[in-house]
Parts: sequence; structure tokens; C-alpha cells
Amino acid sequence: MLWDILSVVMTFEFVFLLFGLFCIAILYSSVGHGGASGYLAVLSLTSYGMLESEWLKQHAWVLNLIVAGIAFVYYQKAGYHNLKITLPFILASIPMAFIGGYISIDELYYDILLSLVLFWASWKLMMKTEYIGEEVRNLSLQKALPWGGGIGLFSGMIGVGGGIFLSPILLLKGWATPKAAAATSALFIWVNSLSGLLGSSYAGNLDIDWSLIPYFIGVVLAGGLIGSFYGSKIANQNSIKKILVVVLIIAGLKRLLEVIF
Repeated sequence: MLWDILSVVMTFEFVFLLFGLFCIAILYSSVGHGGASGYLAVLSLTSYGMLESEWLKQHAWVLNLIVAGIAFVYYQKAGYHNLKITLPFILASIPMAFIGGYISIDELYYDILLSLVLFWASWKLMMKTEYIGEEVRNLSLQKALPWGGGIGLFSGMIGVGGGIFLSPILLLKGWATPKAAAATSALFIWVNSLSGLLGSSYAGNLDIDWSLIPYFIGVVLAGGLIGSFYGSKIANQNSIKKILVVVLIIAGLKRLLEVIF
């Protein structure tokens, strides 16, 4: 009897987890993100949240590769990707994300700081006037490289792709339109996730559950297709910016709740 009850509870938890991953993939992919911060939040609500941080980071990176890859293809085909914007950030982030994936840190104070930064970025974006086709400012290599390297390092350390940092920076600095920022973030996230995963593997910490990951991939694949199609082909520029605000708030709350509980 007890085993039957536990089986039902575990089945319900797994269905809840898959549904949560599906919803996160839809929301995040619509703004060109992979969803790692959201996946980590959903996983933390289940028994999987008690597993080692390396396990959680690596599974989030794998899902990032799927969803961010889909998002980039959709936004690139829709004509929103500008390689001149993306390339400097990626070149600086690749080695730093690799190093970050190799590093294990105490996340307490970092979580507090990160949540405050994300809330600040979402507030700044909300306060910004509606996008009406403003002229995009020139992005110099000297400005892009430090941002890309810093984002890559922190992303590798905490197990995300970096889109939650890069997107608001691109918009607040006026370096890209909302949809161009989504396209840039998608490729940036994909590269960073792969680099972080390789860094973690190089450190001898690869711990992918191959019996579980196909289920995760299946639901985020479906969610990523839906969200990417909506973001790149249906939503307008202002809608993308508003969805990004929601994504940033979710990511910030996730970090803050981890500190509190």
C-alpha cells in the first residue's frame, strides 16, 4: 500500500515537472532564451532539487542547447540576427564560460546580488518607453568584450546560458532591438551552454542521467518550437520586451527564494 502511494506521488511529481519544463520552454524561447534559470527553478520544487548542483547545472545546459538552438533558427530565419552584434560577445564568453563551468562556488551571496540585479534590470525595462523603432547605437569591440567575458564566466559558474544578463544589457544600452536581442541571446546562450558543459566535463564532473534526459528533451523541444514561432513571427517588438521583463522577474525570484528557503 505504501509503495502504491509513493508511486502515485512520484508519478504526479514527474508529470508536474515535465509540464513545468514545457511551460518554461515556451516562455523563455519566445524571447530567445534557453530557459536554464527556469528549469532550475522547476527542478528545485521537486525531489530532483536535492541532487548535486553539478547534476542540475548539466541537465539545464543540455535543455538550453535544445531550446536556444530552436529559438536561434527561428529568429535567424525571420531576419533578426546580426552577426556583428553577436560575435564579439561570443568570442569573449566562450573561454570564460569554460572556466566558469570548471569552478564550484558558494552561491549564497551571489544569489542575493544576482536577484537584485535581475529585479533592477526588469524595473529599468518596464520604465523604458514603448519601442517605436529607435535608432540602434553602434557597438564597439572594446565595450562588447568585457561584457561578454563577464557574462560567460558567471553563466558557467551558476549553470545558465547568460541570456538573462545579455538581453537586458543589449536593450538598456540601445545596442539592439528587442527581437535582434533575442536572436543574439539565443546563439550566445547556445555557445555558452556548450562551453560550460564541456568545462564541467573536463573537470571530471559529467553526470547526465541518460534514462531521464530524453523525457526532458521531448517536452522542452515542443515548448521551444511553440515559443520560438510565437516570438519570431507573431509577437511585436514591445511584446518581446514585456515577456523579457516577466522572464527576468522569474529568474530573480528563483534566486531569492533559494536564499530564503
